[in-house]
Amino acid sequence: MSFNDLSVLADIKDSLTDSPGSDFFSTWDFTSPDPCSTFSGITCSLNRVTILTLGTGLSDTPGLAGFLSPSLSNLTELTQLILYPGIVTGPIPPQLGRLSNLRVLSLTNNRLKGPIPSSLSSLPNLHTLDLSYNQLTGSIPAGLFTELEQLKVMILTSNQLSGELPRVVSAEILHLDLKDNQLTGTLPLSLPSTIRYLSASKNMMRGPLNGLQSLSEMEYLDLSTNQFSGPIPPSLMRPPLSSLFLQRNNLSGGVPSPSPSSSMHGEGSIVDLSHNFLTGELSTVLAAVETLFLNNNQLMGMVPEEYVKSVYGGSTKTLYLQHNYITGFPLEAGVALPDTLSLCLTYNCMVPSVGLMGCPASAGRQLSRPQSQCVVFNHGRPMP
Repeated sequence: MSFNDLSVLADIKDSLTDSPGSDFFSTWDFTSPDPCSTFSGITCSLNRVTILTLGTGLSDTPGLAGFLSPSLSNLTELTQLILYPGIVTGPIPPQLGRLSNLRVLSLTNNRLKGPIPSSLSSLPNLHTLDLSYNQLTGSIPAGLFTELEQLKVMILTSNQLSGELPRVVSAEILHLDLKDNQLTGTLPLSLPSTIRYLSASKNMMRGPLNGLQSLSEMEYLDLSTNQFSGPIPPSLMRPPLSSLFLQRNNLSGGVPSPSPSSSMHGEGSIVDLSHNFLTGELSTVLAAVETLFLNNNQLMGMVPEEYVKSVYGGSTKTLYLQHNYITGFPLEAGVALPDTLSLCLTYNCMVPSVGLMGCPASAGRQLSRPQSQCVVFNHGRPMP
């Protein structure tokens, strides 16, 4: 191993320590003739450290403590820097932005503090950035969204990040997870068409669901528990998107009508639009979704027969419609509902004969809405 790299490893051992119960550093014997083959967590190429994995990653070990040494930046051939869960604290060294060969930077589940260094935007080969489950603060450097041409995965979940997202995300990213932070502002006006997984749930973001229309590769979208408003774009109701979470926002308008290319369905599909302000009669676009939550909105009228057929046929296994203004659910006479079905119809403008046993505790005990509420919402029609 080069003397330069060996001296960096000595600095790392000075700045980090095994937590009680961890023995990661027990193999780091600096009298060893070949640290590349004897040090835990080290992979070398041509006597240079190319992969550094700090900690064992085993679920029954407590990980490392201490702080990250700025001298890590002197491991100039490093392609992967991985810190397994532990109690490492202090800042992310800005000097890591000098690691021009770095492809993977994963520093998850520790107690890292301070801002995300803007210097990380200078890593030309970075493919994966995972800084999730720390205590990072400040805004996300805009360059992470615009200057990293190779970036495919960015996970910043469960920090204390604030500020707004840039208006344009130009990196051809596949997986972007920003959930459980303190982000504000609106969605970017332009997101890359390559994106397949996007989560920004549990933030304080607002405004319309812009920038989502052209995301034809999207499979998973979670914008729940924010303050988004306005209508749901019809473009979200088409394959390959099979997991859609928009619950607990301020969304309004109706459930989009189906178009020839739009039909969310299939095994494992899940849509949660609950706890919004959706109105009007339910369209058929979601009739074949396996797990469907539409409760706590202002939907009214009869449930379309397509939903009832999916329930009887077994393709829809969970259907929550409680706390709306629905006037009927057209049962098939003499046909039993599947035993595996979770159906909840309580607190609507009807007296449900089914859809009681599958209700969660949060649905409450009232079977129907007061007549006075139903007359107002259903154009003066009394409750059946």
